[in-house]
Order: sequence, then structure tokens, then C-alpha cells
Amino acid sequence: MKLIVGLGNPGPEYAFTPHNAGFLAIDRIAAVCDVQVANRRCRALTVRTKLAGHDVLLAKPETFMNLSGLSVAALLNELEIEVKDLIVLYDELDFPLGTLRIAQRGSANGHNGVKSVSGMLGTEEWLRIRIGVGKPPLEDGRLVKAGGADYLLTPMRKQELATLDEVLDQAVRAVEVVLTKGVGAAMNEFNRKASSE
Repeated sequence: MKLIVGLGNPGPEYAFTPHNAGFLAIDRIAAVCDVQVANRRCRALTVRTKLAGHDVLLAKPETFMNLSGLSVAALLNELEIEVKDLIVLYDELDFPLGTLRIAQRGSANGHNGVKSVSGMLGTEEWLRIRIGVGKPPLEDGRLVKAGGADYLLTPMRKQELATLDEVLDQAVRAVEVVLTKGVGAAMNEFNRKASSE
């Protein structure tokens, strides 16, 4: 059994914000599997399904981003799943919108959800699929509004959502490649694609 978690914030006001790219990716995987992420378990919405021939549990923590680790750790514990069988999808400001990258470990890089997961698990050694959401636009060299936090929690425009939509399909494929061919093959395929764009 693999645990596949998307990070985000619960509530309709956050549904289509950049910070919810992880939730949107889980919803896309669920749509491909023809299931709904609607069961409540360990402070998350979850569903068991099969993806690329593997048993998986899809999860969207309902703890709000900063406490995502509470839910992730509880799910791993309850289901007796090892950290090596965890895949987490989340938004990444440092990558352009429309790209994604896979990493086996890494620092939080200012991402509070990632900080929470690593803090609760006691390690940064877990597989992550980072979905690029780009940086907030600049005006006269300064960030519009107050910067990253405002940008991450502001609903995306139609054009941005269309771009994100394409990368969500890539995210599903990336998870499938991780499951069927391994992390190395997935990094090879998707990280190269990202750097050539």
C-alpha cells in the first residue's frame, strides 16, 4: 500500500489557489481512478483505490497547510505504511507554473506544509512531487501585494488554471511512473522535461 498525499487548505475559498495544487493533483488522480476522496480518516479526506496496478490511499489533510504533518504521520501510523511508501504532492513557488519536479528528499524551502510533514516524520527523506506555481508578479521590482503568502492564497485566473490543468495530468503520470518503474525513472523523465522547458 502506498500513501499518496496532496497538501492544501480545506474550504471552498482556497479550492483554486496556487497553494492547493497538491489537493487538485489528488482530485485528478481520483478522477482517473473514478473514485471520490470523501472518507474521513486521521484528520484527512481519503479514499482507497488502485493506481497503475498498486493499492494506494489518496489523502487530503483537513488540518490546514501548517499542520499537514499531523495527518500524514497519523495515516502512516494507522495503516502501518513506511515513509518509503509515501508520496507527497505540493505547490512550489520556485518553479514556473506548468512544470513539476520529483525529489527523494529536500528542505522545506519556506513551505509550511513541508516543514510540518518533515517535523512530524522526523526526516526530510520522503518522496515529493513539486508542482510549479510560479512566483507572484513583480511591479517596479517589488512583489505585488505582500508577496508570496498573498499570492499563494489568491484564486488563480482562468489562463493560470488552464496551464495548471495540463501539469496536473503530468502529476498523475509522474505518480504512475514512480509506482511502475521507480523513482529514478520518474526523475529521469519528468525532471529532464522540466529543465528543458
